Amino acid sequence: MDKQKVLIYPLMGEKATSLRENENKLCFVVDKNSTKQDIKKSIESDYNVKVLDINTVISQGKKKAYIRLDSKYPAEEIASKFGVL
Repeated sequence: MDKQKVLIYPLMGEKATSLRENENKLCFVVDKNSTKQDIKKSIESDYNVKVLDINTVISQGKKKAYIRLDSKYPAEEIASKFGVL
């Protein structure tokens, strides 16, 4: 899958903010056909980080990815790069 089409947009709600602050996780709405490997490659290449774990869920017709980063890469800092903060 084309990495440009994997990540659709970051989530910015209360839950996403809490996960960024407390669990070092980023939250994105992703393409429904993307795999965890596609998501991992896209995040690692776009933001130069190390991904430890990815959980996905399909809710209300959208696929959401919860991406846990290595502790060397603060999610708050990465989120500021794509304008969430």
